[in-house]
Amino acid sequence: MLLRVGHSEQGLWQELEEFVSVLLLALPVAFVLAGLSGFALARKALAPIDTMAHKAVRISAERLNERLPIENPEDELGHLARAFNATLARLEAAFYQLRRFTADASHELRTPLTAIRSVGEVALQAPKSEIEYRDVIGSMLEETDRLTRLVDTLLTLSRADAGHIQVQRTDISVLGFAQEASSLVEVLAEEKQQQILVEGEPALIVSGDRLILRHALVNLIDNAIKYSPIEAEIQVRVRAGKDNQVIVEIVDQGPGVPQEHQSRIFDRFYRVDSSRSRGWGGAGLGLAIVRWAVEIHGGQVSFESVDGLGSTFRVALPATTSSEKGKSEELSK
Repeated sequence: MLLRVGHSEQGLWQELEEFVSVLLLALPVAFVLAGLSGFALARKALAPIDTMAHKAVRISAERLNERLPIENPEDELGHLARAFNATLARLEAAFYQLRRFTADASHELRTPLTAIRSVGEVALQAPKSEIEYRDVIGSMLEETDRLTRLVDTLLTLSRADAGHIQVQRTDISVLGFAQEASSLVEVLAEEKQQQILVEGEPALIVSGDRLILRHALVNLIDNAIKYSPIEAEIQVRVRAGKDNQVIVEIVDQGPGVPQEHQSRIFDRFYRVDSSRSRGWGGAGLGLAIVRWAVEIHGGQVSFESVDGLGSTFRVALPATTSSEKGKSEELSK
């Protein structure tokens, strides 16, 4: 006996067809919804970048004070925006310094040129004697010398900023070097009946460029002469400092530097008393040269000043091993 049992598959195929139909309808809708959701999510996530980009496009040399917006300073975009804003701040400071330097340099260059032109025009207004013409030419040469010194100083600073000045190092006896620098400006002190006293330890030696360091030390002693009164005493002291340093101190008896000016005393073209400095031929670049010359040798320059009681400028330079050897020998004796 044979028994056959059958079951219709029509219902199963119908369900399968319905399932496929649903998939054919649902998948495109799902893909569209997923795409729209992804687009919306990406747009929301990238919105800060788009805002930063639009803000960055608007920033120019004339609008360096603007900064990128920061929605969340703790996430990656916040870190990026903060780094970009820090770069903008440095650029703004550099642009401001460059503009101020250009304006000050133009003003300083214009002053002697105007003087030369004025003296020449006055001299040509009427015939003069030979002696009068010689005086006119002498005045013009004085302004030319001043202009030449200013241009040389500007070129030095420009080359220094560009890193084109190479330091030719040699061992220098600091006490002998200080005596040499003092002798170069001794005639200026004699004109004011001043006395320059140089004292210190002869065994101290530094390694540096003799011309660059001499320029810096001469500037400091020259300033001390200019600002000290007649018959004053200017001290140049050389001693050993902490952390294997050699200290050179220039002490004057001038009016000192007021407290409100002390933070900018080493800035370029900055003057505590502009009228008096210009009358002496200064352009406010001497101390900027000093700071550059000392720092390029790995040293530091600082000063102490009390208004009305004079100033002490202090140059600290790394000592060589010869200095340490000399100090050890002196201690052993």
